[in-house]
Amino acid sequence: MANRIVLNNISYHGAGAIKEIVPEIQRGGYKKIFVTSDPDLVKFGVTSKVTDLLDEAGIAYYVYTGIKPNPTIQNVQDGVKAFKEAEADAIVAIGGGSSMDTAKAIGIIITNPEFEDVRSLEGVAPTKNHAVPTIAVPTTAGTAAEVTINYVITDVEKERKFVCVDTNDIPAIAVVDPEMMSSMPKGLTAATGMDALTHAIEGYTTKGAWELTDMFHIEAIKLIASGLRAAVNNEPEGREIMAMAQYIAGMGFSNVGLGIDHSMAHCLSAHYDTPHGMACAQLLPISMEFNRDYTGEKYREIARVFGVEGVDSMTQEEYRDAAIAAVKKLSEDVGIPMKNDRIREEDLDRLADDALADACCPGNPREVNKEQVIAMYRQLM
Repeated sequence: MANRIVLNNISYHGAGAIKEIVPEIQRGGYKKIFVTSDPDLVKFGVTSKVTDLLDEAGIAYYVYTGIKPNPTIQNVQDGVKAFKEAEADAIVAIGGGSSMDTAKAIGIIITNPEFEDVRSLEGVAPTKNHAVPTIAVPTTAGTAAEVTINYVITDVEKERKFVCVDTNDIPAIAVVDPEMMSSMPKGLTAATGMDALTHAIEGYTTKGAWELTDMFHIEAIKLIASGLRAAVNNEPEGREIMAMAQYIAGMGFSNVGLGIDHSMAHCLSAHYDTPHGMACAQLLPISMEFNRDYTGEKYREIARVFGVEGVDSMTQEEYRDAAIAAVKKLSEDVGIPMKNDRIREEDLDRLADDALADACCPGNPREVNKEQVIAMYRQLM
């Protein structure tokens, strides 16, 4: 079986990269841009860093702010309606995973209207046409939605999140500018950064991992280990490191999948509105412990890039312990609470069922059953 890699057609990186947006729009000949961005980014002037460039260039646009932290089916359907009414022909998605996931779903439905119910996009949907041309501009360093073929939508009625995997949804252009991330508060920086670390570690150890994605993931882990603390302190160098690290992690996991951490985290977000990055971070040491005996030598390399000394002389048990301890220490240093007081005993059965049904679950390196999922959730309580 051949291994597949899907990436953006073009990506721009570094401080000031947003200046490339206007030339790309002009090269594409687009007449009106549908800008997706969440209300807080508009309120605090982050979105305007891009729309000011559109104004200066005389490019028409419409700003859609119907975005929730865990985007819903209704958000997407409202966005599809707004896109049509705006008579737009391209999308610029500004924000974190929520804005970009909403934009992906909108862009897919515009070109594949038979999926307008949104639910039918779950899993690997048989879309025929690529999404509306999209330029993705992340404002968080975590989800890497700008370079992935995945997006996640919340079904409020059924209290669940569902993952959509589609090569037709990847943004044509990614613009990864660390200056667009400088307004993130400490808590969000920490949570999204740990989400990126979870992507890298799960992608590194997933069943589908192979040499090329291993290269991406271990480099991402190394960068996050060295840069997340500085990013949380809003140091420019830390922001630059994390902007690159989360993108590199996305290059990998988008193509090989994730594991039980993400499956369980999706359920915490759907049931309790727990921020996705926070849920992933809280579950990461627990899932690493669960998978430790199914990861070969990979925890040795994780410990090594975290700067643990003497890993080559350690036993297998020692370097696995060291890798998990290094991840726990980073979580503690950036202020991640390791308990989730929203989880209720009476919800565990439903949470476990939903986690096992999640699209990320099959990629986990170790087979997992309902009792084991419940036991892992209990460790968070």
